[in-house]
Amino acid sequence: MEINIPEIVAEVTEAFQRYEAALVGNDVAVLDSSFWDSPHTLRYGATENLHGFAEIAAFRAARPAQGLERTLARTVITTYGRDFATANTEFHRPGNPRTGRQSQTWARMPEGWRVVAAHVSFMG
Repeated sequence: MEINIPEIVAEVTEAFQRYEAALVGNDVAVLDSSFWDSPHTLRYGATENLHGFAEIAAFRAARPAQGLERTLARTVITTYGRDFATANTEFHRPGNPRTGRQSQTWARMPEGWRVVAAHVSFMG
């Protein structure tokens, strides 16, 4: 298996950046389309455990649109072959001293790159 094929890293980086822009801009349609529409998809958040796309979409629809600004640090995207990748990053929100962490598992689906599992947590 080839690790970090340059064009695959570029594809996943683009999908990751599209997701990030949608996250801070609260573009729910893009956020939803970034996740695999499956009951197998998971998102463990800072305050919630979401099992399946339906729960993730319901969470996004109800989430407040304020306070979403953040800056990323130490983002690492690693691809495994041509159809599987991980994206991990640290983030900081204005006025919040805690460091956030986000991990995403991406898989190439027929409709494109989709998050199949995600985890968000805070340190301290």
